[in-house]
Amino acid sequence: MSDTDVTSVPSERMNIHRVTPDVSRAMVALEHKIKLADTKVLTATHGHFDHVAGMAELKRMTGARLIVSEPDKELLESGGKLDFRFGDTPGARFEPVKVDGTFKDSDTISLGGTVLTAHLHPGHTKGATSFTLNVQESGKTYRVVIANMGSINPGVTVSGMPKYPGIAEDYARTFKAQKDMQIDVWLASHAAQFKLHEKYKPGDPFNPDRFVDPQGFKAAVEQLEKTYREQLARERAAK
Repeated sequence: MSDTDVTSVPSERMNIHRVTPDVSRAMVALEHKIKLADTKVLTATHGHFDHVAGMAELKRMTGARLIVSEPDKELLESGGKLDFRFGDTPGARFEPVKVDGTFKDSDTISLGGTVLTAHLHPGHTKGATSFTLNVQESGKTYRVVIANMGSINPGVTVSGMPKYPGIAEDYARTFKAQKDMQIDVWLASHAAQFKLHEKYKPGDPFNPDRFVDPQGFKAAVEQLEKTYREQLARERAAK
């Protein structure tokens, strides 16, 4: 099972996807469930290679528009070269892809009755974004978050990076914003972050309630914030 997921948000007319590097294989596997031609919008929680390396290929396969956060546009269009941490790492590069539109914090992406609200949660990248939407199922309305969790990559200095001097403040704002979110269903950029493989195993019966986990979301955010605060204190003490 992959830890980097592809999320399909179906509506009457479209699918919205986030993309893994193995996009061709992943989309072929999904072809029996969705029609690639029905995909009208592509987006991503952030512009790192393990999420968008296949975006250019998926754009060719679907003809869909790519809409991402304003700060991460340069990451996708540079193929990762402008990333503040991995820009000089050849293994983190990917095929550049043209961005067709951008969004800001609290902007929405709407198609076919589905509305995604973008929440700018920077730190992991300058334009890291979570998305919320309401999903109706069996008479219930679920408040869903596809969260970009505030994890810290190896080599990142949270007290300030030459190409990202405001990183400490951005992480702090992200943790506060995420703790204030009122959600039911928690999904994330990586399966392990929301314990997908514990909550669902192949063959399990359909049950959306298995993903209802607001307490787990808050606890995960608080743990990441603790890690951030401890690293920030160490870095400042060393100066």
